[in-house]
Order: sequence, then C-alpha cells, then structure tokens
Amino acid sequence: MTTTAEPAGITTGSGTAARDNLWLHFTRHSRADTADIPVIVRGEGVYIWDDTGKRYLDGLAGLFAVQVGHGREELAEAAARQTKQLAYFPLWGHAHPPALELAERLAAASPGDLNRVFFTVSGGESVETAWKLAKQYFKLTGKPTKHKVISRALAYHGTSQGALSITGIPGAKADFEPLVPSTLRVPNTNFYRAPEHADDYEAYGRWAADQIEQAIEFEGADTVAAVFLEPVQNTGGCFVPPPGYFERVREICDKHDVLLVSDEVICAFGRVGYDFAAKRYGYQPDIITTAKGLTSGYAPLGAVLASEALMEPFAGGEATFMHGSTYGGHPVSCAVALANLDLIERENLYGHVLEKETAFRATLGRLTDLPIVGDVRGTGFFYGIELVKDKATKETFTAEESERILRGYLSNALFEGGLYCRADDRAEPVVQLSPPLICDQPQFDEMEQILREALTGAWKLL
Repeated sequence: MTTTAEPAGITTGSGTAARDNLWLHFTRHSRADTADIPVIVRGEGVYIWDDTGKRYLDGLAGLFAVQVGHGREELAEAAARQTKQLAYFPLWGHAHPPALELAERLAAASPGDLNRVFFTVSGGESVETAWKLAKQYFKLTGKPTKHKVISRALAYHGTSQGALSITGIPGAKADFEPLVPSTLRVPNTNFYRAPEHADDYEAYGRWAADQIEQAIEFEGADTVAAVFLEPVQNTGGCFVPPPGYFERVREICDKHDVLLVSDEVICAFGRVGYDFAAKRYGYQPDIITTAKGLTSGYAPLGAVLASEALMEPFAGGEATFMHGSTYGGHPVSCAVALANLDLIERENLYGHVLEKETAFRATLGRLTDLPIVGDVRGTGFFYGIELVKDKATKETFTAEESERILRGYLSNALFEGGLYCRADDRAEPVVQLSPPLICDQPQFDEMEQILREALTGAWKLL
C-alpha cells in the first residue's frame, strides 16, 4: 500500500497553506477537520500518491472523471502541442480547429440527431446551459410559459444557481435559498427502498416514470419545459433505471411536448460501458449534458449536445442564444478531449468495462456477508454500497450515527487503508466506487479487501 518514492514539487509548509489559505470544496474548515489535509502530488495508472509517499487506489477516478487513468503522456503531449500552436481563443463568433473536430466527432457518436454541440467548462455549466436553451427554445416556438423543470429526488445536477435549483438534495440547497423557482421533484429509482411495487422491478419502474406524468399534469403541460434525468443516478448510490423506465419517460415527454435531458456528466464516455449512456438504456434524449470523462479530467471541458429541432429556431432570422463563457470550448481542452477519445478507442475501454463489469459487481457483492452492507447496486464501473443498521428491516443510521461512523471513522479508515473513494450520507449512507476504466480484477480485489476491513470496523462502532 505504500511506496518510498519521493514526491516532487512539494515545499515545506504545503500542509499549512492548505489549512490557512486554500478554501477546499465541499469541506468543513474547522481546525479539527483540516488539521491533516492530504496533499496529493502524483498519479500513475489507477493509483495516486500523497506528499508523504503513500500510495492509494483511486476508487473514484478523481471525481468520476479519470477514465483512462493518471499519468497518460499522450494527453499531456496533446495539451502541449495545442498550447504552442494556439493556446487560447474564444468561440464567440469564431471557431478553432480543435472545437470543430471535436464537435463533429461528438455529433457523429451521439444517438439520433443530436448534431449541435455547445461547449462549456463543467458539468454544472452544461446543465445550466441546457435549461436556458430549453426556456428560450419554447419562447421562440410560441410557448413562452413552458419554463419549469422536473428532476428526481436526491439527484445532483450542479452548484450554480440554476443547476442547484434542479438538484434534488435538500441539504445542498438550504444555505443558498431562495433559488431559481419553477423546479419540481419526482421519485428516483432506488428499488431497494421502493415505496410501491417492491416485489416487481419493472412495475416499480413504470410507477416511477408515471410520477413524472402526474407532475406534468398537475403543473400544467403548458408550463413544463424539460425533465432532467441521469441515466444512472449518482447521489444515493447508483440507482439503475428499471426495464422500460426510460421508454415510458420518452412517451410521456412526447405526449406533453416536454424535452428529455439526459444528464450524462458522470455516465458518458465509458462509465457504464458506452460513449453515451442513453444508448445503453435505449432511449432518445433531446439534449445530453456531459463533462468529466470527455477529457478524463485532464482539462476542464463540458458539452451540451442538442437535437436539430432545438437548433431550428436559431437557424434563421435574428434569434441568438445569448449564452457562453470565456473558456467554453478552450482549444487546449478540446485537443485533450480528442486525444482522450483516441486513447479510449485504441484501448477499447468501453468494451473492457462491459467485459469486466460482472466481475467487478461480483467482487463487491462478496461484501454482502457483512451485517452493515444492505445493498450493492450499479453497473459498468459505477457502484454504490448502501449501509444499514439492520439488514432485515433495512433500518438506516441516525444523523448522529452517520456523523460518528461515516465522517468520524469510515472516510478516514478507507483512506488510511489505501483507498480513495466516497462515504456519502446526503441520502441513505453509501460508499461510492467509480474507478478508472483501466481497472481489472487485482484492483477489484484490492478495493474489496480495504472496504471489508473498514466496514468491519465501522460495524463495531454501532
């Protein structure tokens, strides 16, 4: 689990700087919580190293992003070449070759006629862009009252004001209210805690989809613009869509003239074994939002793929989509994305995920012999392990227990054991795993062994 390699580029006091100057994301900053901030200095393959030389298996691909693993020289070289040729130019009324090539490549790979590619910097910005596009599209087509958005309970869609409004995690929103109005929540597809049809997976999926239609009809179809859904919902621990779920959602959207947005910021580019997860689950979105795996996290870049129908009102006259950003479609990021997609194709990483997903699931499934493990769910290289106090009743932890066990023990125990992943209690307590797509059975076994030891210790604290 450790290495004696000396970290490069670390100066005395880096821990102090992290504690006293760097404002970390989604992190408590009490002195107790920031006393020993890990400083990650190097990555190679599926592993990362801290500034003491200790090695960790990256079980979260950074943040659901590093598809091809760390330290891939061809991506660094692509960035260097583009920097030397054209380091920066905006896409405001102009184009540059990397953006043109990448847009053409994404359009060719996308399902259906999602031929229009709008580049962003991040996943949250992609979601923000999609909502703005949906609202303006309906204004331009004579339906200006269609502006509301439906999303699922506990779903995470971003942190900007609009994307956070679509997000369905109450605790993530409370400190920033009032948010953008006109967003609605419907049930997610967590079959482990199904409130209806708990004995019939397919019937449960249809019930969950029908809640979307009920919400549309209650609000009035003339007010609802879009439904935002992740193919596999992240928060809560990898809720996979039941059979027929998206087919029914598509029918509902068509019936009520509502756009279906497939939020694939996590799921695209191999996380579930396909370039676009909508292909795996057999549905046709009107918009796909992406980021993360598009560059394997080597450079910031997102993209919104929109249908030809959505472009049509902008194709003539004076209509303009008054939206953009300084760094959206940055030439260096686009060059990295192209090299990343080349690498994924050359090494057949989509095929690798599909070939190995059953073994990964089975390896994690061994953990169900532990009394604290209630459910293991997910697909591809994307899994959640739900933790419980009582497997028979599915009783979950209290807030105090989550604080003491997840934050006070489990997160640190996993990291100290050599595994970087996420112990999350924004919904039910779960451990989330989303490793680089180059992992294989030795890494699956390593994850299971570290998890087993840490979860066994967590159970003793109950």
